[in-house]
Amino acid sequence: MASEKSKILVVGATGHLGRHVVAASARLGHPTFALVRDTAPSDPAKAALLKSFQYGGVTLLKGDLGDHASLVSAAKAADVVISTVGVRQIADQTRLIDAIKEAGNVKRFVPSEFGLDADRTGAVEPIRSLIINSKAALRRAVEASGVPYTYAWTGYFFSYGLPGIGQVLAQSPPTDNKAVVVLGDGDSKVSYVDEGDIGAYTVLAAGDPRAENKTLYIRPPANTLSHNELLALWETKTGRKFERVHLDEDAVLKQIRGQKLRTLSADTTVCSVTVEDELMHDMNVVMNFTEDPVPFNSILLSIGHAVHIKREHEFEIDKSAGVDASELYPDVKYTTVDDYLNRLL
Repeated sequence: MASEKSKILVVGATGHLGRHVVAASARLGHPTFALVRDTAPSDPAKAALLKSFQYGGVTLLKGDLGDHASLVSAAKAADVVISTVGVRQIADQTRLIDAIKEAGNVKRFVPSEFGLDADRTGAVEPIRSLIINSKAALRRAVEASGVPYTYAWTGYFFSYGLPGIGQVLAQSPPTDNKAVVVLGDGDSKVSYVDEGDIGAYTVLAAGDPRAENKTLYIRPPANTLSHNELLALWETKTGRKFERVHLDEDAVLKQIRGQKLRTLSADTTVCSVTVEDELMHDMNVVMNFTEDPVPFNSILLSIGHAVHIKREHEFEIDKSAGVDASELYPDVKYTTVDDYLNRLL
């Protein structure tokens, strides 16, 4: 007789990543609950998303991080809580921890991480103050609570890292008359992962005792390649050659400090409005629009500096503290970088 599937609550369910976690949870047969602020939103796109959840057997629960009672009620319905809230709510997850403790029945909490390892990264400003410090503090709060946890590390999301063929500040492939910007020598190994696969690996690990109180490293082996290798693959697919412009560490740091950068505004052309919104919500980008705004490019570059210059995607997993998702779940048929690039042709 098959063991009973754990009940999973997803907080941040309608976000860029959250919707994939919800879909994976339902697809893998878990009774799935999605915490949403409004079960009948006026926005047509969000309403359609919630309807798709319900068609998939997902139960909608009304609540938010500012309503303690709603959090406790939602937590009582679940065995596992997975948070995919955006970076502006990272610190607010302490409220979720309090609710989980009060509910008393949750067997695993997966806080919203899905990026650089808060305890390992040497990322420079502005990303350190804006995001990394909050994530590290949240980890300490999780550990102090005594609630069993799993942290999820990922490389670049496909929808962020690949549309520009690995270029940190581009969201479309290079054209014939435009040079490709490469941070450093282009030989640092970089991990990329499809958002749907993040959802699948996270759900699989959330109830797995092998991942309890450890970091789950989601880095599918076929999706780890250098920027030079990624560009060479794209050149093979398109039959074109692209000039490279390399920025050394000093040049990248000068750019990060704000030289020749613009703050994000309605007419920003680096990314589309849709991509900007998704990046800010779920992909380690945060800004203050009203007081002392941080240049959007400098945030992206500080992440790129950690990955491409400091090679933070190149490491051996400490088996006492972490597990490799690909080793735990070798049967997962993940989407490859090659698959994604074919979509761009």
